[in-house]
Amino acid sequence: MCPPDDTPMPSLPQANQPYKVMAIYKFADLPDCAELQPILAKFCCGLGIKGTLILAPEGINGTVAGSMDAIDALDNYLVDGPDFGTRLVGAEIKFSSASTMPFLRMKVRLKPEIVTLRAPEANPAKAVGTYVEPEDWNGLIERNDVVLVDTRNDYEVGLGTFQRALDPATKSFTEFKDYVETHLDPARDKKVAMFCTGGIRCEKASSYLLSKGFEEVFHLKGGILKYLETVPTEESRFAGECFVFDERVSVGHGLVEGDATLCRACRHPLTAADRADPAYQEGIACPHCSDDSAKHAAAAERQKQMDLARQRGGAHLGDDAARAATRARARKRAEAEASRERNKAG
Repeated sequence: MCPPDDTPMPSLPQANQPYKVMAIYKFADLPDCAELQPILAKFCCGLGIKGTLILAPEGINGTVAGSMDAIDALDNYLVDGPDFGTRLVGAEIKFSSASTMPFLRMKVRLKPEIVTLRAPEANPAKAVGTYVEPEDWNGLIERNDVVLVDTRNDYEVGLGTFQRALDPATKSFTEFKDYVETHLDPARDKKVAMFCTGGIRCEKASSYLLSKGFEEVFHLKGGILKYLETVPTEESRFAGECFVFDERVSVGHGLVEGDATLCRACRHPLTAADRADPAYQEGIACPHCSDDSAKHAAAAERQKQMDLARQRGGAHLGDDAARAATRARARKRAEAEASRERNKAG
């Protein structure tokens, strides 16, 4: 459902931030994904890129961040490089920015699926729903004959969703099949529109619904992220913020970093109301895990180590912590060597 002249809506302006973030996915034939894994990891690490990319025989999916030059180089490598050839041309790619590096390390993982549904009949390479451009989305979802379904998990929906959207209340995407079985009916629900974070889950979800006999299935092209990137705030039907799977936690319109934080005990995203709840303890507990004492104990110890690291001027997590530890060991060796030299001289 494109505008008559097929002219894309321009992106909203984003703040000039030091890190460029790239989210990418494409269902493509990658039978050589195991051979590509170390090559891709070496390429990313050589440019200081961090994040996670998933390779599977059915394609690629993931989000990474780095300098603008590094991410531009990765973009060119994936869609026009010698190793992937032209197989990723046309990949769904979205760019945003971050004030700090939103990932701790670089990982390239091999998996059976780039998005796990465990439904072989859902094959986006063979059948997929109708793509709806962000600028056409409002008109579609405001129709009374359209059933609007959020295909994301409950903790994502809790931060923000489209008005009138149904929440399947799933804990994982594999549970979406059960929701379809119990809540949707192809004989009754003639038109179903779906959305997710970046579009990839809807590719499989729409393919799955078509395999179950649903006649008209629509999904938001580029997902919520593309909608927030292109649709002006005053025209938006999205309420709240969009959860993202990195240290930014959430983004808002224009893909600016949101207000949400992450509970370090249960990994649940937290709103301002969550942080004002009496059960909230920074780095230790939140209203969503208030009864889980085991998680609180582990989180409390972790928070203690982080506080100690900060007091020492070091780091605690990821590659920064590893570099800080290396510097600390080198300093101790130097101090020990200097002590031995003083003892010899004395």
